[in-house]
Amino acid sequence: MAIITRRRALQLGAAGATALAAAERAAAQSRIPAADVPAPNLPIESGATLRMLRPVRFVQPDEEVFRANAAKFTQATGVQVRIDFVGWEDINQQTAVTANTGAGPDLIMGFSDAPHIYADKLIEVTDIAEYLGRKYGGWLPLARKYGIRHGTQNWIGLPFGASSGPLVYRKSAMTEVGFQRAPDDHAGFLDLCRKLKAANKPAGFALGNAVGDGNGFANWLVWSHGGYLVDEDGKVAINSRETVAALNYLRELYPTFVPGTIAWGDISNNRAYSASECWLTANGVSLYFSLKNDPATRPIAEDSEHQLLPKGVLTQHPMSGLTLNAMVFRHSRFPNAARAFLAFMMEAEQYDPWLIANLGYWAQPLAAYKDSAVWTSDPKVAIFRDSMNNEFWNGYKGPISEASGQANAEYVMVQMCASVASGQATPEAAAREAERRARRIFRR
Repeated sequence: MAIITRRRALQLGAAGATALAAAERAAAQSRIPAADVPAPNLPIESGATLRMLRPVRFVQPDEEVFRANAAKFTQATGVQVRIDFVGWEDINQQTAVTANTGAGPDLIMGFSDAPHIYADKLIEVTDIAEYLGRKYGGWLPLARKYGIRHGTQNWIGLPFGASSGPLVYRKSAMTEVGFQRAPDDHAGFLDLCRKLKAANKPAGFALGNAVGDGNGFANWLVWSHGGYLVDEDGKVAINSRETVAALNYLRELYPTFVPGTIAWGDISNNRAYSASECWLTANGVSLYFSLKNDPATRPIAEDSEHQLLPKGVLTQHPMSGLTLNAMVFRHSRFPNAARAFLAFMMEAEQYDPWLIANLGYWAQPLAAYKDSAVWTSDPKVAIFRDSMNNEFWNGYKGPISEASGQANAEYVMVQMCASVASGQATPEAAAREAERRARRIFRR
């Protein structure tokens, strides 16, 4: 927990001040284009204080610079800000409690479709979203998808960034088995994974209830075969020949994995890759930087490369991004202060240093930040720059709604895949069970 008062803001902790200063020096190399547009009029309420809940950092400077930027807001406005950082597995539960009780934090930075689950408990942030979009080159497709309530032009979430999970692999292992890069087709990718297994350098992808990695792999598997959970009208469509083909493919692919991936959480493949137990996986940039910054594992980082997930039968890479999505609750007594805080945190003076401090783990939702210095800081980071410039999302191809959020939170896609990989269900039975669960949620 960090309670930031005006006095506290004037005496920033050494770690936060140091991290912010370093990030601001790096940001001086950026050339962020910004239009001259008037900011929305948000008179801050007298005596305003704010409490925010957000996920804990994956890279340490994220938290330090975020705190320091919040302290700058306190310095500028006098508004005390309390920030609670909680575990990724806890953020959904605490958001539900806040929404259902009508008490607690003024703002929560949840994941992806969270605002759409609790849309009626939130105040709109259309004014600041439109202002930021006009000023910073427009919102990228995934940001618009997660920010705007379906069927309206009203923003109920304010996306701060997304973390994608491309392939990360050891170049030496790839070369050893006769590949320069991972193939984009299913047959070629399966051949690669079989050869890595034979070389005792196996791949591994999460099939446990993991917010990022589990959903990311299950979605890729189904999408890359042309399947999807619901269609454009929100009608359940998971029980299809495309889904069954994906699950049959998984029955061949899963035996090539390192043992234990059925129970993997979001940190599991990081540990396996770092220990040279797994040589090909999918992950955010945090894995690479944790390896790079530790002398003991730096050789693994130097041997690592990133690549977008295989296209399969599609013409584009079927990847989405786990998105930080901020929302303001109706029960807040200080809605103007809350929206002013969000706008402040996304202005270039604050946002670009925070983006740089994250080392590429979170990628920008606004087009202008593609010119941030972070994207030229390391060639192995550049692939993450366009994480929000894609057309896939949780619940693809349907509308983002309370139902799509619930299906994601209940791991419908992940558990369908896991049941086949573990041998508990045939592909056909698993697709039928996923359809049953999805119909209960979507009621269609």
